[in-house]
Amino acid sequence: MIHERHHLAEIIGEKTLHITDNKELAQEIAAYLLTENRVSELDSLMRDVMNYRAEKGIVEANIISAHVLSEQDLQDIRDILHEEYPTAKSFTLDQRLDPLVVGGVKIELPGEQLDLTVRDRLNTFRQLSQRSTI
Repeated sequence: MIHERHHLAEIIGEKTLHITDNKELAQEIAAYLLTENRVSELDSLMRDVMNYRAEKGIVEANIISAHVLSEQDLQDIRDILHEEYPTAKSFTLDQRLDPLVVGGVKIELPGEQLDLTVRDRLNTFRQLSQRSTI
């Protein structure tokens, strides 16, 4: 089943390379899965399609923050992504708001996540503090 999903992701990825809007991409994939009665595979298939598209130079990132980011903030994130993916042809940033993010941002990429939130930094500090007392 996993091999079949990866093959399906390649086909969908190839046929959707022209789509630059993550929501439109998700709708196209969801419509296909609905007609094939495979809706439960949406999340894993989306990750596979995003990986395929990243290999083809289209890097998509979900940016999660508590507040709407400025254009300068988004440009800074693009610059970071360009360093990580120097051969990418384009970057698509899909910003989502999450009130549980106190400060900072979380960047979700195909196959990885960069957590720059205040909560993550506090958790890291807490873990380091606990280790030093052991």
